[in-house]
Amino acid sequence: MIEKFTINISGLNRERLIRVCLPKRYESSNKNYPVLYMHDGQNLYRDEDSFFGSSWRIADCLEESGLELIVVGIDCNSEGTKRFDEYGPWVSEKSINRGLSIDESIDLGGEGEQYIDFIVEELKPYIDDKYKTIVDDTAIAGSSSGGIISTYAMCKYPSIFKRVAALSNAYWLSQKEIEDFAKKSDLSDIKKFYFDVGTKEQTATFGSDVYVNSNVSFKNVIDEKNIDYQFKIIDGAIHNEGAWRERFPDILQYLYINQ
Repeated sequence: MIEKFTINISGLNRERLIRVCLPKRYESSNKNYPVLYMHDGQNLYRDEDSFFGSSWRIADCLEESGLELIVVGIDCNSEGTKRFDEYGPWVSEKSINRGLSIDESIDLGGEGEQYIDFIVEELKPYIDDKYKTIVDDTAIAGSSSGGIISTYAMCKYPSIFKRVAALSNAYWLSQKEIEDFAKKSDLSDIKKFYFDVGTKEQTATFGSDVYVNSNVSFKNVIDEKNIDYQFKIIDGAIHNEGAWRERFPDILQYLYINQ
């Protein structure tokens, strides 16, 4: 069952559509459930809603993994470069603009802190009040630039987002900044961190070599943090919802079941 509502992102003065996927037996159950927050909500549930005609099919992923979770999908901002802005904690170097064929007069990124603060300070309290949640069992997940903002959320709020999945990460958008932030963050509360990259990723001029090298570099930082993490280089994986859907059930197993 998918419920929808809109909510205001106060720090950015924008309204956003939220899509909440509830477990099959939610209505009749007395249980409380863990909550997984995910970015690009329009691409999560139904192919016909997805920007690219193919979704993560999250309900199928949950069924395959055998998990009962509340999944909160937050639609992205599809206006211009705003998705990059909201999922980018820092303004990227202008060389990134050139590689993405974006006007260099535009600041790409820089709104990620306000976006994550919105999830923590506004959306999460609303969800915890409205639904039967386990308040202190909260996860976050995303792909591409949604991966970098999920990683940032883990580093800024490690006592809240204790399970994190970041797929096909575009760490190259702010490589130095995300690595420096992770280095200085206390991640001792993190229960599970999954991140990966495919060997056939491509975004504009940024190809598989950039993606793989960027993620391996970040792995070297995480190696020093003494947390439970899993990093995978997925042979042949490309950069789309179908690829993420294929591996997400196993990722959920790692985050919630495998000890």
